[in-house]
Amino acid sequence: MSTQQHEVPVVVVGGGQAGLATSYHLSRQGVEHVVLDAAARAGDSWRRRWDSLRLFTPARVDHLDGLDLGRRGPVPTKDEFADYLERYEREFDLPVRHGVRVRRLASDGAGFRLEAADGEYRAEAVVVAMGGLQVPRVPAVAGDLRPGIRTLHSADYRNPSQLADGPVLVVGVGNSGAEIAVEAARDHETWLAGTETGHLPFRVDGWFGRNLGTRVVGLVFRHVLTIDTPVGRRAQPVLQSRADLLVRERPRDLRRAGVHRVPRIEAARDGLPVAADGTVLDVGTVVWCTGYRTGLEEWIDLPVLDERGRVRQVRGVTEVPGLYSVGQDFQYAKASEQIPGVSRDARYVAEHLARQCRGAPVAAG
Repeated sequence: MSTQQHEVPVVVVGGGQAGLATSYHLSRQGVEHVVLDAAARAGDSWRRRWDSLRLFTPARVDHLDGLDLGRRGPVPTKDEFADYLERYEREFDLPVRHGVRVRRLASDGAGFRLEAADGEYRAEAVVVAMGGLQVPRVPAVAGDLRPGIRTLHSADYRNPSQLADGPVLVVGVGNSGAEIAVEAARDHETWLAGTETGHLPFRVDGWFGRNLGTRVVGLVFRHVLTIDTPVGRRAQPVLQSRADLLVRERPRDLRRAGVHRVPRIEAARDGLPVAADGTVLDVGTVVWCTGYRTGLEEWIDLPVLDERGRVRQVRGVTEVPGLYSVGQDFQYAKASEQIPGVSRDARYVAEHLARQCRGAPVAAG
């Protein structure tokens, strides 16, 4: 059977918030394109996160260009935002093809060739619209644990019903680790391994956080910590190499919840995890909140990835003519991978790409 061929000027890979924001701005520029998304529905990457997850920013900023979330007040749940993305796609009739995973992206003379689940696409330009939370990262020590210990990554955690009897070890003190540890501690003795990088000095759910604190942080993330400012350029490699500040569950909240703290997990002894201070943890479950890798190296067959598997780019414009990215951490600013910041990057890339399609001179970024 012959492979179905698709000819389209621009292909956007990824239909999450980065891909939908890019599609919205390409449509406004009059650029013909298609969005290929492996998920069955817009917002599915949010629906797959743990059940109690809420966003880390107030409802007033949790939207993309062109369409408000539809409510104010407390921080939205992950399902509310997932439904918003589905509504966003419908509202603007964005050309998204769901259930279409891209398996390979390569050069094709003057353009690009994409091998996808529904055939082969040839395009003049491609936008890789995917953030860094793609492939779960699990440390090698996981393979040395006893078979009887239940292990899962935070990407697969939904609620405490998945936890085995006995104590629980949560590895990684980012926001995922802190929130899952507090949830687990309600019914299990719970240990949290690692050291946090700091925490916000206010509650995002409180009046001060919603009305002032998050406004100041948003201003810094969008306009101060950027690649255009000296402080942003100095901060970029530091911020990209460590976990974000704790937003909701701060160290004292962990103590109040009864969560025990240990240093990072360094080894296994007799099949049990061992912390850096020598503590041996006899647990029934380990939840790895140890981050992700991009996974782009598995399907991008072009010399554009750096040592961490991210697309090398300047404001989303790569060294390969016609290839762009949206949604990367610190693509332009600290806010780039976050909901309040992704639309600005999408607009910049769409305008740059539109000028290229029209044959107008474009800068390198």
